[in-house]
Amino acid sequence: MTALPLAPPLSIRTHCPYCAYQCGMLVGDGSSDAPAGVQGDPHFPVNNGQLCIKGWTATTLLRHPERVTTPLVKHRGELRSASWDAALDDVADAIRRTKAEYGADAVGFFGSGALTNETAYLLGKFARVAVGTANIDYNGRYCMSSAAAGGNRAFGIDRGLPFPIDDLERADVILLVGANPADTLPPITQWFERQKKAGGRLAVIDPRKTATAKLADLFLQTTPGTDLTLANGLLYLAIEEGLVNEEYVAARTNGFDAVRRVALQYHPAHVERLTGVGEPTLRKLVRWLGTARSAMILSGRGAEQHTKGVDTVHAFINLALALGLPGKPSSGWGCLTGQGNGQGGREHGQKADQLPGYRLIEVEAHRQHIADVWGVEPDSLPRKGKSAFELLDACGPSGGIRSLFVMGSNVAVASPDLNRIDSRLSSLDHLTVCDSFLNDTTAHAHVVLPVYQWAEEEGTMTNLEGRVIRRRRVARPPTGVRGDLDVLRELAERLGHKDKFDFAAPADVFEEFRRATAGGTADYAGITYERIDREDGVFWPCPSEEHPGTPRLFTERFHHTDGRAKFFPVEHRAAGEEPDAGYPFFFTTGRYREHYNSGAQTRLVGVLAKAKPRPVLQIHPAAAGRHRIGAGSKVTLESRRGRAEFAADVTPEIRPDTLFAPFHWGGREAANRLVGGFLDPVSRMPEFKLAAVRIVGAAG
Repeated sequence: MTALPLAPPLSIRTHCPYCAYQCGMLVGDGSSDAPAGVQGDPHFPVNNGQLCIKGWTATTLLRHPERVTTPLVKHRGELRSASWDAALDDVADAIRRTKAEYGADAVGFFGSGALTNETAYLLGKFARVAVGTANIDYNGRYCMSSAAAGGNRAFGIDRGLPFPIDDLERADVILLVGANPADTLPPITQWFERQKKAGGRLAVIDPRKTATAKLADLFLQTTPGTDLTLANGLLYLAIEEGLVNEEYVAARTNGFDAVRRVALQYHPAHVERLTGVGEPTLRKLVRWLGTARSAMILSGRGAEQHTKGVDTVHAFINLALALGLPGKPSSGWGCLTGQGNGQGGREHGQKADQLPGYRLIEVEAHRQHIADVWGVEPDSLPRKGKSAFELLDACGPSGGIRSLFVMGSNVAVASPDLNRIDSRLSSLDHLTVCDSFLNDTTAHAHVVLPVYQWAEEEGTMTNLEGRVIRRRRVARPPTGVRGDLDVLRELAERLGHKDKFDFAAPADVFEEFRRATAGGTADYAGITYERIDREDGVFWPCPSEEHPGTPRLFTERFHHTDGRAKFFPVEHRAAGEEPDAGYPFFFTTGRYREHYNSGAQTRLVGVLAKAKPRPVLQIHPAAAGRHRIGAGSKVTLESRRGRAEFAADVTPEIRPDTLFAPFHWGGREAANRLVGGFLDPVSRMPEFKLAAVRIVGAAG
């Protein structure tokens, strides 16, 4: 692509720090000062110049007065300023002491889907080589892990979207399941608008009439936790109406007969009783999907963050395969990934069961390849460790994790069952947090290490399409702040592993990272910084510098050894906790357009905080009337794990049996204080999207 001349001062191309859409941005003028402004990059073919309110205000935090600019070490119960040497010595001493007294697995690491590929890679290497612990996981486990597991099992590969984003505008029908991208990935709505303008249809499945549902041609307002049932019901009708693509099923898949037998148990009357969606609506939707020239099914966290999240993903993939969609132009199943580097973050080694390149830590050939790159013996690499919630729940003397190192994640707001997590964090012998601001997690920390923000570092990210892109340094970091890679290098030196971490720059890490991914499922070997610059990003897999990259997957074969996709028969089952007489409401959570994840950063941005200063509880007028709740009333909810308080928004846009609140706040307003630690048996995803609650107080 030929770049048009850009007028200063905004001329450096980089990407937004927030969601997986990774909008292209123009920031700064190449000087070393922090940039004053930002604008959308009109040449980046994903957002085409559009930004959301978070993107427009993204540079606000770079010189924020609450920024931490010196290391902090706890002394007599208080965090006090310290030198970098003193703080790093303290962390290294804690790691050595913990290993000596309890073993390497007593040291835990918790990473983030916000880290660059280079940092995610090096954090995984640091945990396994410099420390030798099995216990490393990251907050992406809370985000896309169910979709990732379903994609891997069905297709043999996990990439959020198996096609470029511009395929959306050419789809005749798009079905969104538990996804509200109008709020979570706002600039993506331009593609839905184009698709509809071209005559396409949009359908949305959600318990709430969200901003996205209001754009839909067909809205299915389901009972929380019943998406799997609805998908099986759609497949029942597809079979009944003769919409199954038998030729495609025979040529490209395995296992349909077992799925057919299960689906035929999901009569529309049974499905309506569980989901609340009637047969005429189900039949209309399946006819749209089954007769369209092109159709997509895209899932989000609403369908995936359940104890049956993987099975729900399988149910919709089963439907897509039966209709012959995956691999067909502008068609298939995909996941709308959440965090900025949620895709890259789960590919390169900060997940408990994986090594870089999407290699598996329990496969001997995979261990041998990574050991060769790292210059260690395969047997020295730890085995599979604890998943994110299980790792945090094991903190303290009773669980065995005595020292924890957190990089880029506010686990004290983002985790389920927060009262329990607070207790676990408080019982640690030592907690290190690398972050730019104090937050709910640093309140428990023994050491806080102040690190670069997005605009102050170089590296790569991988967006929801599987497009690898460049993050550029466009601002001078404040005096006293260091990079994540600097922290890991200096700690490695203190622990006697300098030779394995002696990287001068992110580009050096990327070169080793390319070798580590070579031949893996997520193969980045052919991707270079220069190619990314020249080609507006490169899609993995890309096994050589001569390879063009892979914008579209599955056009000829799937990634299982026989080239076929797999059906998985799945059935409805109860959630980890269902409403009952004592706790009669479904409680579900989600995001505001103005805030991101735990809100630790966006709540500090004046424009965003003013637009959404507090969490608001959505409650149906019928439920509000029974409890004498009016607009703005202060409502206290209680689950079997804790209480949280919200201001009320009385609205018919939510089901009468369901309550909704955003999860961006901590303290008494923390929605995740109500949510339980029930886990999907395959992905270990917590059930964020369904808890049983009751109303115990209302005032005002």
